[in-house]
Amino acid sequence: MIERNQKPLPRIDEVNRPYWEAAKRHELFLQRCQECDHYRYPPGEICPSCLSDRLEWAKTSGRGTVYTWTVFHQLYHPAFEKEIPYAVVAVELDEGPKLLTNLVDCKVEAIKIGMPVEVIFDDVTEEITLPRFRPVSQSV
Repeated sequence: MIERNQKPLPRIDEVNRPYWEAAKRHELFLQRCQECDHYRYPPGEICPSCLSDRLEWAKTSGRGTVYTWTVFHQLYHPAFEKEIPYAVVAVELDEGPKLLTNLVDCKVEAIKIGMPVEVIFDDVTEEITLPRFRPVSQSV
């Protein structure tokens, strides 16, 4: 049973396990098709681009841009009460796939579509490390 203030965590299974193992190492890996080089997320058993089953796990740059975003003002889970309002962003990675995530080190008012972002990792438990994103520093 999940405690009232405990945030829900992802479920690790045989298909997504390599993604979570890489996150634990503070690396962002996605599946890549060995036939057409298409990156995909979420992971699956067949490439959605060419239907090949020859998939591998490949390290990504961890960079992308804000594709779209929304701000949650309504409380849907008690564990998020202290964070209201908070943003959920879709980051389009340089490799193509989009990830739903949180943007950190950025005020909601400063989020812009097209904003360059980079991955950081949040070790939330001994088993789960969540990829999150932050704006790329202008000085980099």
